[in-house]
This record gives sequence, C-alpha cells and structure tokens, in this order.
Amino acid sequence: MVRRHELTDEEWELLEPLLPRGAFGRPRRDDRMVLNGIVWKFRTGVAWRDVPDRYGPWSSLHTRFRRWARDGTFERMLKTVQARADAAGDIDWLVAVDSTIVRAHQHAAGARKGGRSRALGRSRGGLTSKIHLAVDGRGRPLAFTLTGGNTNDCTQFTAVLDAIHVPRPAGGPPRRRPDRVVADKAYSSRAIRHWLRRHHVACTIPERVDQQAGRRRRGSDGGRPPGFDTGLYARRNVVERCFNQLKQWRGLATRYDKTAESYTAAITLASLLMWT
Repeated sequence: MVRRHELTDEEWELLEPLLPRGAFGRPRRDDRMVLNGIVWKFRTGVAWRDVPDRYGPWSSLHTRFRRWARDGTFERMLKTVQARADAAGDIDWLVAVDSTIVRAHQHAAGARKGGRSRALGRSRGGLTSKIHLAVDGRGRPLAFTLTGGNTNDCTQFTAVLDAIHVPRPAGGPPRRRPDRVVADKAYSSRAIRHWLRRHHVACTIPERVDQQAGRRRRGSDGGRPPGFDTGLYARRNVVERCFNQLKQWRGLATRYDKTAESYTAAITLASLLMWT
C-alpha cells in the first residue's frame, strides 16, 4: 500500500535504476524505503528526528540524503530524466524564467562559515533565500540557482540559463540553449538582451516604463522598441505554476536546512518528481 507522500510504483520503477549501487560493505537499507522517508520529510517539513519509524532510523535517512546531496546523485537523476524527455520530443523549449522568495526558519541559521555559500540574505522579513528558476513550456524545472533573498533577479539571469544542461542519450553536445525565453520586466536590461542576441536566443521581455521614457527622450538615437508578443508573454505563467507546485512541499516553502547544499538537493529532488 502506497501511503500519502510516498512514491508510486510507476515513479519507483523509473527512479530505481538511477540510484547508485554500493559495490562493497554490508547490505544497506532498502532504497525505496529510504527515498520514501526523505520525500516524506521534505513534503511535510518535519524535523529529521520526527520522520516515522516505518522509514527506518532518522539518522540513516539523513546520512543517505547528505551523501546523495554531496555526490550529485539527485542532480544526475534529474539530468537523466530530462535527457529521456528531450529524446522523446517531450520538452517544450520555450523557457520561462523567474524567481521566488523563501523565508528561512531560525533553524536555518548557525551553519559553520567554512567558505561555502549558505545562500541566505537579510531583508525586512528577516533571513530569506531566493530560488531563480528556468522551466520548459510545460512548467517543469530545467535549471535553477539559489541565492540570498536580497539578490537582484537580473543578476542571476545568465547563471540560470547557463545551468541548463540536458544530455543527449545518443551522444553529442548537451542541449543548453532554449528557442525563446519569456520573462517579466525585472529582466529587462540592455545587457540581458545583448547576451540573448549573442547566443541566438529569441526573447519576450516587456520594457520597463523608465526605459521607454529614456528611449523617447533620445529621439532617433534611442532606437526602435524591442519586439513584444502579448500572446507569448501570457505563457510566462508556467513558471508561476511551477513555483506553486514546489511550495506544496512544506520543507521547501520554508527553508529549514542550514546549508545551501542540502536545500539545493531538496529542490532538485522535488524537481525530479515533477518530471516523473
């Protein structure tokens, strides 16, 4: 019987071959039970110690999660699933980009300052993180970056698009560039538009009011306004719907993880299940 917040048989059938296999040492706990416990923890937002005993000792779940987070297991699984979808022609390469703020719980503070980024920023609302996300035309996560909540959206635009990396199972270079990018006014800058033209990526990004006024003041030297298609821009809502789905995971809607590495791994796991 599949309980609430656990993997379905279809999801497990897809994910089981992607998990790493231990070649040495004593037999480890059942992978499905462990992965179910990890998913249950982040879907409900409870502390590791409060995960039900049916998933095994909480320390084993935490150790396995940290190991998979550090060795990139979740990221490799996500790339593999994306590659299969692309090979089947299932990815819509009209990409929408946006960001969302995540409030950090007090338990997220206090990590050791060992040189690794904690991706926490202080603002009026206290400690926050920001997820900068690129989704395909069907609202599934392609790539994301994690920063402090006080980071400006436009500074992460190229980083998010550079993070897109969909391998090709048949060989050859991975797919890295979308056909078109849709984003809101926060990404309307000359530098971003120039970067997109240089990489031969079409865009649908509205101009800000101050930019329109500045162009009119310069007269003929201001150039023509960038093209804008309201019909294509309406498709930007897929990224908002994706954020809505991600924040159904209570462990993502509020950040409890001290390290950016763990919180990034949790977002990657949620993204992976959206592709399944």
